[in-house]
Amino acid sequence: MNVHLPSIGIGVGAVIAVVVIVFFILGQGAEKPSIQTPIIQTPAQEPSASGQTGQIAQIHLLIDNTSPVLGSKDAPITMIEFGDYQCFYCHQFYNNTEPDILKNYINTGKVRMVFKDFTIIGQDSVNAAHASHCAQEQGKFWAYHDALYDNWSGENTGWASSSGLLQFAKQVGLDTTAFNQCMSQSKYISTVQGSLSNAKDLGLTGTPDFFIMMPDHSVTKVVGAQPYQVFDNIFKSQQKP
Repeated sequence: MNVHLPSIGIGVGAVIAVVVIVFFILGQGAEKPSIQTPIIQTPAQEPSASGQTGQIAQIHLLIDNTSPVLGSKDAPITMIEFGDYQCFYCHQFYNNTEPDILKNYINTGKVRMVFKDFTIIGQDSVNAAHASHCAQEQGKFWAYHDALYDNWSGENTGWASSSGLLQFAKQVGLDTTAFNQCMSQSKYISTVQGSLSNAKDLGLTGTPDFFIMMPDHSVTKVVGAQPYQVFDNIFKSQQKP
């Protein structure tokens, strides 16, 4: 597992040339699951200068307030997950889909991943998200991220209480004095709140949601805890024959 600092290397001048929206919804938190037909939107012509400005602003909604990068900083494809650590479907994705993406794409340098907080379930969601950023002070964001999902036991059941978050810090080998100080100072609450605001500005209503940014600057949105095959097909669409 290679972890890099939170710079995902996307130029401000990048333009989203094609937007592909995948709406096979198998499950999300905070909204009722449903099945819809895929919708593909392709601009008929190059965007105007004002259109480019809007697209650049949308890119910033995706790349601001993120976690560190998981995988190679030079990977050509970037996958952005908006999630809530208490979310049932986020937990399902973490257990059922993410391991294969990690093995076949992230560990092989083909895809890099970042996580953005969409804390919509309760205060423990906010606290857990903040704790993950405190863990990053000691270079262990992704270890703590994994510990949160490994210890998941329902929504608003108390598993992500202050005592629980401290126990997870011990599990991943954090300096608990520094961790407690970071938590008490709410040092990263602006990052958590900023990511939540980004998600709302993008019109997101449930978790998890994914945005996959391709080398050609196209963006694919995947809604819900989709099976591995959905992501595999998207990633393969960019591979040369």
